[in-house]
Amino acid sequence: MAVTKVEVRSGAYYDSVVLMQLQRSLAALPGVLDAGVVMGTDANKDVLAQSDLLTPEAQAAGADDLVIVVRAEDEAVAQSALDQVDELIAARRRGGVEEEYFPKSLESAAEMMPDARWVLISVAGRYAAGVARDALRLDKHVFLYSDNVSLEDEISLKQTAAEKGLLVMGPDCGTAIVNGVGLGFANGVRRGPIGVVAAAGTGLQQVTSRIHQLGSGITCGLGTGGRDLSEEVGAVTIRQGLDLLSRDPETKVIVLVSKPPAPKVAEEVLRAARRAGKPVVVEFIGYSAPARQLDNLHFAATLDEAAELAVQLAASPPAAEPAADLNLERFAPGQRYLRGLFSGGTLAYEAQLILKGYLPGVYSNAPLDKSYRLANSLVSQAHTIVDLGEDEFTVGRLHPMMDNDLRIRRLYQEADDPEVAVVMLDVVLGYGAHPDPASELAPAIAKARAQAEEAGRYLEVAVVVTGTDEDPQDLNAQIQQLKDAGAWVETSNEAMVRYVGRLVRALDQAANPPPAETMKPVDLDVLHQPLAAINVGLESFTESLKAQGAPVIQVDWRPPAGGDEKLMAILERMKKK
Repeated sequence: MAVTKVEVRSGAYYDSVVLMQLQRSLAALPGVLDAGVVMGTDANKDVLAQSDLLTPEAQAAGADDLVIVVRAEDEAVAQSALDQVDELIAARRRGGVEEEYFPKSLESAAEMMPDARWVLISVAGRYAAGVARDALRLDKHVFLYSDNVSLEDEISLKQTAAEKGLLVMGPDCGTAIVNGVGLGFANGVRRGPIGVVAAAGTGLQQVTSRIHQLGSGITCGLGTGGRDLSEEVGAVTIRQGLDLLSRDPETKVIVLVSKPPAPKVAEEVLRAARRAGKPVVVEFIGYSAPARQLDNLHFAATLDEAAELAVQLAASPPAAEPAADLNLERFAPGQRYLRGLFSGGTLAYEAQLILKGYLPGVYSNAPLDKSYRLANSLVSQAHTIVDLGEDEFTVGRLHPMMDNDLRIRRLYQEADDPEVAVVMLDVVLGYGAHPDPASELAPAIAKARAQAEEAGRYLEVAVVVTGTDEDPQDLNAQIQQLKDAGAWVETSNEAMVRYVGRLVRALDQAANPPPAETMKPVDLDVLHQPLAAINVGLESFTESLKAQGAPVIQVDWRPPAGGDEKLMAILERMKKK
């Protein structure tokens, strides 16, 4: 008859790899039917219960107790298996890394290897934040593989790191590549001109692997942990990574990979990416990008596409577009809004779509987002685009492609608003349209601009002219009349809207500058100095680093104060003094 025997060792701590290998060794012994070796957490007890190994003794164990359960053919076999536990652990250590490295603390390891700038942490989540704090006190960068670290601890750790110019990758960071060395779970990829920052571990692995397969390589791959792009954490590590790679001369292209971030955080991250001064490929998985490209940002729909775009951009860097002189000094204080007065519904719709990449929201009588519907189509608010071809404006009135009267009246109305900086218009040529729209619109534009000038303001009027040189209105003549009136004229709706988007975004940022950055820049040396590390936790990470030729010390770590949370809190307070 099968017998189940249990041994509980209070305060004994082993990492999960040791526990897994001990469990396999016990289960392989003759006469043993099953075995379980776990720390006594509630979750692990549930696993034992599913295997019918949860006995009353195991149920009574504490979270910091080592629980060893053996089910065997008879009691003698079960007891014999338990008697071999210490021998099995010792045998594993004789063939493993612990025989070589003996420091019992992070401090001792740092003294043995002062050049180690990284600490890898994979201990149980309830201890991980404490180890990470110790690493930051020693001015070490942290690769925090551990999960089940509280959100409050993550915020605190990353804020402390940012103030010191250090990186905390994680918690729950599964992979990274620094100076050619893989941390955690990482693939062997060649060096090259592409840097990756990712809040998705397997996403980083997939993108870097595909970059390698496509013949290129990477400068580094920085993981951040999945919560970094939450509103609470605020993308601290993502922003540090973007800043670091923007300053790295060897990184020609940056790739950002993440699940969809919080909307507010996405805006901050994309703003930081625009400042990178080099192409940035963005793959926020499932994110609805406003366009394929916005300035230096290139949006990808899949991980494969992100890798392909990065490789293409690295091989053929796009020529830097000369920045348009926005000349913000022309505008009076308080001028910040745009008003679009369109006759073409599709052009109005496209304008709203493009502006998503520049502005938080645009009001309209035909909005993309129903929450931005104008309360009154005759009265603009904030940034507004009006489709004057909608039915509400054409009852008993000609379409605005034929009759400019309503649009001209609205142009004067917008020019009177002291907060308006830009008015957008479309002029659609062709058979059936107004025979000479510029003959009416150009004088109105000149009058509106003069009206604003008399009030001490500058009004930019941007116009897209849709037509060809074979249209009866004479495309070039129409354009010239509008330019003579002082309008900014384009024949591409996208080009006009992007110009206006950049202009209005710049006005908004000038009026509402972002708060001063409190992060201390991370030293570029972290990307280029040979990686040396201290590993606290999974011994397999030490073995992996050694296999890659990186100097590493394994800490023979045990929970402080025997895992007693009250004593641990006292010790932590003492360290801060």
